[in-house]
Amino acid sequence: MEPTSPPPAEATQPPRVLIADDNPQGVELLEAYLSASDYDIHTAADGEETLQQVSQWRPDLILLDVMMPKISGFEVCKRLRADPKTRDIAVLMITALDQPSDQDRAVDAGTDDFLTKPINRSELLLRVRSLLKSRQYKRELDRALAYIEEVERGAP
Repeated sequence: MEPTSPPPAEATQPPRVLIADDNPQGVELLEAYLSASDYDIHTAADGEETLQQVSQWRPDLILLDVMMPKISGFEVCKRLRADPKTRDIAVLMITALDQPSDQDRAVDAGTDDFLTKPINRSELLLRVRSLLKSRQYKRELDRALAYIEEVERGAP
């Protein structure tokens, strides 16, 4: 049995970014900051809607406000990390909370990064690019490992 060639890289579609914030001005600001980049952007106004969007749309990155109605950003992040289907989605928590204990809670919930409001545009863009690039590298590594595994199984 001859191993198949490694799967091709995913079609070049723009990264999917979900902005989860109950404040319409906050959403508008984040959309404006990201508008110059080639991202497919969706929004959610509370924690429940965020989880629904994740389930239906599968974003690559979530810009997640902490203080949201129905389900907090901390709880949303915990649920994402607990589910094997969503645990690899990059999460950048954004909040007005600025105490070290808030950052500890964000880390405990499983966030990949944390930004405090007011948001600096350059810092946001740098972190978004970094998280998306990290996710892309992980997907490529997973594909390569799957290919190696297939080759090893097919070897005599």
